[in-house]
Amino acid sequence: MIVVKVGGGKGINYEAVTADLAELHAAGQKIVLVHGGSYETNVLSEKLGHPPKFVTSVSGYESRYTDRETLEIFEMVYCGKVNKRIVEMLQAKGVNAVGLSGIDGRLLEGTRKDAIKIIDSEGRKRILRDDFTGKVEKVNTGLLTLLLDNGYLPVVTPPAISYAGEAINVDGDRAAAIIASSLGVDQLIILSNVPGLLRDVKDESSLITHIEKAFVEESMSFAEGRFKKKVMGASEALQEGVKEVIFADARVDKPISAAIAHNGTVIS
Repeated sequence: MIVVKVGGGKGINYEAVTADLAELHAAGQKIVLVHGGSYETNVLSEKLGHPPKFVTSVSGYESRYTDRETLEIFEMVYCGKVNKRIVEMLQAKGVNAVGLSGIDGRLLEGTRKDAIKIIDSEGRKRILRDDFTGKVEKVNTGLLTLLLDNGYLPVVTPPAISYAGEAINVDGDRAAAIIASSLGVDQLIILSNVPGLLRDVKDESSLITHIEKAFVEESMSFAEGRFKKKVMGASEALQEGVKEVIFADARVDKPISAAIAHNGTVIS
């Protein structure tokens, strides 16, 4: 069994991802797919007159500011357009895929943050209290196992559900990490619109091909923007027993098979 996270950035080749998933599924591989939808969310937010806002935490991590209206737009894209498009593509290829958000069946549970501390554009510390964000702390593995054991391919997306029953925006890479560790898989594959972790984000030939587990935190210095969350997710997965995390390219043919063959950044 493997867990695959495919990002939602511009340029993702969903046709290649789903074709590869279909071949692996037909060969008997059990797979949980987790996906994002950030680019599509940004586009829809602009069209609806509620432009996306991103904030930087005091620890240097960037995230989407999620007020209630943003959360509703987020759900339209992630749970609606992107999730059902991926499920449709898989169904067309003979895979009996099931689309689920973290809300469904309390698949992904966690605590909504009471407040988040950010650094504003002028470098001042501020506290936001109307943000619907949190962190996944618990996975309904029974639901995933039920689907996997009966031949289905789960297609999972944020948001998650808080213990109080509120939808919360959670990071997809970190959600994939806890799904992987909760299911006890050996391998977590994180696909995005770059070949892996780069020493220079402007130079795709500067790919870092291997990182030892003990040095994963040090590799954070090469990650920029939202890629920092991918490295954080990898670190959390490895700490919880996942043996290998691979950052790989979702723009190429057979992207999952290529990642399995260690094309990308392998952290082990």
